[in-house]
Amino acid sequence: MNILHYLKFFLFHAVGLLAAVSILAGGGWTSLGLLAVLVIYIGGDAICGNDTSTPQFRYPMILTVQLWMALPLLAFIVFAAVWSVSSSDVLGFGAALGQLSGYDLLSAREATTTLHHVSALILTGLMIGVIGTIAAHELTHRTWDPVSMLIGRWLLAFSFDTVFSIEHVYGHHRYVSTSEDPATAPRGRNVYFHVLASTIKGNLSAWQIETRRLARKGQGLISIHNAVIRGHLMSVGLVAVAYAMGGWQAALFFIACGLWGKALLEIVNYMEHYGMVRNPATPVQPRHSWNTNRRISSWAMFNLTRHSHHHAQGEVPYQDLRPFPDAPMMIGGYLTTIVVAMIPPLWHHLMTPKVLAWDRDYATAEERELAAEANRRSGIAAMQVARTEGEGERG
Repeated sequence: MNILHYLKFFLFHAVGLLAAVSILAGGGWTSLGLLAVLVIYIGGDAICGNDTSTPQFRYPMILTVQLWMALPLLAFIVFAAVWSVSSSDVLGFGAALGQLSGYDLLSAREATTTLHHVSALILTGLMIGVIGTIAAHELTHRTWDPVSMLIGRWLLAFSFDTVFSIEHVYGHHRYVSTSEDPATAPRGRNVYFHVLASTIKGNLSAWQIETRRLARKGQGLISIHNAVIRGHLMSVGLVAVAYAMGGWQAALFFIACGLWGKALLEIVNYMEHYGMVRNPATPVQPRHSWNTNRRISSWAMFNLTRHSHHHAQGEVPYQDLRPFPDAPMMIGGYLTTIVVAMIPPLWHHLMTPKVLAWDRDYATAEERELAAEANRRSGIAAMQVARTEGEGERG
């Protein structure tokens, strides 16, 4: 077994360490760090092509430990970010690290302007989404492993989204690509509305799922047995730590980072299943998710990119997911597609032809009927008629 197949997933950790170092360096280095991360993902995906390899891993525990390492890494990144906006040197951290490195972190922090603090917020929220949610997504699917579940839920606590471990596994995977799934965006929906709608409906769905679970076990709803309540208390604890480090300024900074990380999750949900339709009584197939095999996204996101296989077989660990090159494909790699999704006119311009091609090339007869109704409601059908007539006039 080629050791490079194990090492490639450490790109995830390298990106996280780059983010932490750039935040601690302060000033323009923070903004340069944000730019570097964007270039790695967007530029790397554009240059490095696809990864469709399917190696056999003889030592899967190494790959699990790589996931577990996300928690101390994310905690360090967030600590560095909160420290960077605090007025005190918490635990003498800056002085000690400055003495060790020879770089005056305290002076660099003092010289950091508001613009670069905004870069730190964007970068930290991005890391909460990438380092936190992506690893947690894999870990909280391992419902048989209490260690992975605990680490996964703590990772989700940074984005105030521990309910993801409930709704995603027991709700989203059951109802994906149907109108009953909060995370599946219907055709024509704006991504910013989707972030709010999916967050609210996802929390309500998680509460309902947990209510049914507690009723089956004969346990009280308003009690420590309720995983929704416990999860929110974990997030409150993290806010309290940020407050202890730097008062309300630090606490509000952390809350903003966490909410941005949560928004990124919902943007990813938006682009992974946008416009898909399915009868909830039928099995989930690879065609019900938008896929991508871009190399850098795959390596730095634990194969989250192979989403078509993940939804067809949610229990398969990330290293064993297959690329499904014939599945419906996203616009590009993950960060590239996130950027496009955040520009609604560009998103709809690029995705409407893809959605209509999905209807033609992937949908069953029943799904074509569902798609025709979705097109009518969203106005896609009218746009397609106008486009066809325009092409006919030009011809």
